[in-house]
Amino acid sequence: MNMVHGLFLVAIFTLAYAQLVKGQSMPSCQTKCGNVSIEFPFGTSPGCYYAGDPSFNITCDPSNKLIFGGNEVINISHSGELRVLNTRSYVCYDRQGNETGRVNRWSSLGNLTFSDKNRFIAVGCNTYAFLNTDGVGNYSTGCMSLCTSPRETNGSCTGGGCCQTSLPRGSHYFMVSPRSFSNHTSVYSFNPCSYAFLVEDGKYNFRSSEDLMNLRNIERFPVVLDWSIGQDSCEYVGSGKICRGNSICSNSVRGTGYICKCKEGFDGNPYLSDENGCQDINECTTSRHNCSGSSNCENTVGHFLCKCPPGYNLNATNNSCMRKGRPEYYGWTQIFLGTTIGFLAIPLVISCVQRKIKHRRNTELRRHFFEQNGGGMLRQRLSGAETSHVDVKIFTEEGMKEATNGYEESRILGQGGQGTVYKGILPDNSVVAIKKARLGDNSQVEQFINEVLVLSQINHRNVVKLLGCCLETEVPLLVYEFINSGTLFDHLHGSISNSSLTWEHRLRIAVEIAGTLAYLHSSASIPIIHRDIKTANILLDENLTAKVADFGASRLIPMDKEQLTTMVQGTLGYLDPEYYNTGLLNEKSDVYSFGVVLMELLTGQKALCFERPQHSKHLVSYFASATKENRLHDVIDGQMMNENNYREIQEAARVAVRCTRVTGEERPKMKEVAAQLEGLSVTKTKHQWSDDYPEPMEMEHLLGLEILSAQGETSSTGYDSIKNITRIHVESGR
Repeated sequence: MNMVHGLFLVAIFTLAYAQLVKGQSMPSCQTKCGNVSIEFPFGTSPGCYYAGDPSFNITCDPSNKLIFGGNEVINISHSGELRVLNTRSYVCYDRQGNETGRVNRWSSLGNLTFSDKNRFIAVGCNTYAFLNTDGVGNYSTGCMSLCTSPRETNGSCTGGGCCQTSLPRGSHYFMVSPRSFSNHTSVYSFNPCSYAFLVEDGKYNFRSSEDLMNLRNIERFPVVLDWSIGQDSCEYVGSGKICRGNSICSNSVRGTGYICKCKEGFDGNPYLSDENGCQDINECTTSRHNCSGSSNCENTVGHFLCKCPPGYNLNATNNSCMRKGRPEYYGWTQIFLGTTIGFLAIPLVISCVQRKIKHRRNTELRRHFFEQNGGGMLRQRLSGAETSHVDVKIFTEEGMKEATNGYEESRILGQGGQGTVYKGILPDNSVVAIKKARLGDNSQVEQFINEVLVLSQINHRNVVKLLGCCLETEVPLLVYEFINSGTLFDHLHGSISNSSLTWEHRLRIAVEIAGTLAYLHSSASIPIIHRDIKTANILLDENLTAKVADFGASRLIPMDKEQLTTMVQGTLGYLDPEYYNTGLLNEKSDVYSFGVVLMELLTGQKALCFERPQHSKHLVSYFASATKENRLHDVIDGQMMNENNYREIQEAARVAVRCTRVTGEERPKMKEVAAQLEGLSVTKTKHQWSDDYPEPMEMEHLLGLEILSAQGETSSTGYDSIKNITRIHVESGR
């Protein structure tokens, strides 16, 4: 009896596997859990989900909720998306600042990944939060929000108790951790907790009066996950695709695997070949035809035809049926045709008038966008004496659409908090990088125009070249030269990190960056302070030549001034502590940031690393301590150091430490730094810096991610540079 029972189970399994291979669903498969429909390739039991990937096995729990990875599923889409409800993270304190509760959320998604349609949000005053994922090189991001009193801010999460940032597509894992600078002691009366969570873009509107106190008691938020079949694209998987009859294969937007889609004129589940698979749509009964009536519509497989009964002809103008003419009625036919033509002339005239009105409206709309995007400000700045020699090329809206193939998703090179970068091809077949800004207020418009003016005045081989801009679109566009080998951050820490970056490469890159900053500070027609020097803003071409990018935060310094008082802006880890504390900007702020970049080149480690001990999280503190204690060999990247270059590396380390001194007056100028590094690369000079190093400044209060400002009571995420995301399957670069 046991043998018979075993053979029966084997037969059942064989039948289930055979039906799965053929693309047929098992009759016993569960098709609904609560209000959520379950369709192949997802399923709740063997034989009901795609056997090639256990990630498609989901669970319907006893409470009739569909569960994936510990999260409740609210929607499954054949287009490669799965929506789940994800729980918030929080930390709460009492009036004395004692922690009363903490929940840090983490989740593993199997072979599914996060969509870039999600946003990372932190809610609370004096709050900062981190998101760690395994995306491109163990990606980490976050934001901070500073405020001292409640402010009525509804809908907008851009400061005053709420901040947000974007996150990359392709992460299988995440961990969310909210924190507070002062344990909410100064804001406890209206905000006792810090919150952090992931949410689909547009699905959360901040309400300061309710959310600062208890986040409206919202425990879970909708999050979008991407899924696909396998790891290969449609071209490589060949006949192994599971797409069934009347469906086509489409490469997944997340860069790996593929999904199936029903062909035009068909609808259903493209992964099945039975009655639930892609079936022909009867356009004649669903009003998807353009025939004059259903009576002269004939359905065909995947399409339809407009036909007429005997004795009638089809009028191609409106797909209507007309009785065939007879010789004896020829005169009446002429009258009818004349009358018809006369009546047709009326709508033709109306159509011409409407086209002219539409053209005028489009012209007015383009003019409106031009002014909204800072066109008037640009004209005013260009008319000034200090920018009279600037020549800015203006591209048209139509030209930008053609260059990006209608802003096709496959053309996206990178995305950040301030915009999206597309790969563009101009009519002369030259490849460019087109930055589509994401602006929200007048201050960001001013940053955009500032970047145009600054880059237009720079003519240097190590500065990314601005080719022009387009202001007549809803959001402005910048057109740059295309740099195709990623960022210095990618080569040191990211997706293309490898051992081929030798000491000679790193020294040459440092010399090029230092020379560029010296040029901006001293040789440009108007001195320029970059204000956001970091490895993510240094692009590398195919010869590993450095190109300094992202001048959105830069400032022109009038000849009669040595420093400016500005809203603090930059990236934590690279931000000059003196500038952060005083708001006084001068060229020594760039010197500090360059010193951090030089330390990254020497060590191969990130500017901020929370895996190091508390006092060494900031690379400056870590590096300076090792240098002072004669432990330089412990922090230098071992794969590039040898007996022949150790002395040069020591000299470069001394330059880095001096550049990052706490007081700006003690730092050298970029001209001096460039000369010292160039001497190392050419003559291996023996010049020594002083061994008297000050103690590194405690950077506890700076630990965090990018900020835009720290003026007043609010702050938000930083002005993102043009970054290449090499996991996207197009040629990366600018």
